[in-house]
Amino acid sequence: MLESIYETAFAVELKKRGIPFSRQRGIPAFYEGEDLGIGFRADIIMEDKLLVELKSVERLEKVHHKIVLTYLRLSGIKLAILVNFNVELIKEGIHRKINGDLFYS
Repeated sequence: MLESIYETAFAVELKKRGIPFSRQRGIPAFYEGEDLGIGFRADIIMEDKLLVELKSVERLEKVHHKIVLTYLRLSGIKLAILVNFNVELIKEGIHRKINGDLFYS
């Protein structure tokens, strides 16, 4: 399925559980102190503490991980989860990022 379907379903589940979140929140980019405006959009940010990036791709590439690290640096959020739904077992598609380090859970 499309990433947007997974994102919408994820949002429905968060709402059912009463977990505060925002979807497609803009993350501003800066260059030499100048605000360049909205540079990126995070799929889901939960309670301003967890960034969730959802994918549905054949294989996660290095660039997917780098994008999440960029989102963390620019947003000031310390924890992110990158999820690829296009896997046989969902646990194979979940990757946790903390302060630029890659951990598997």
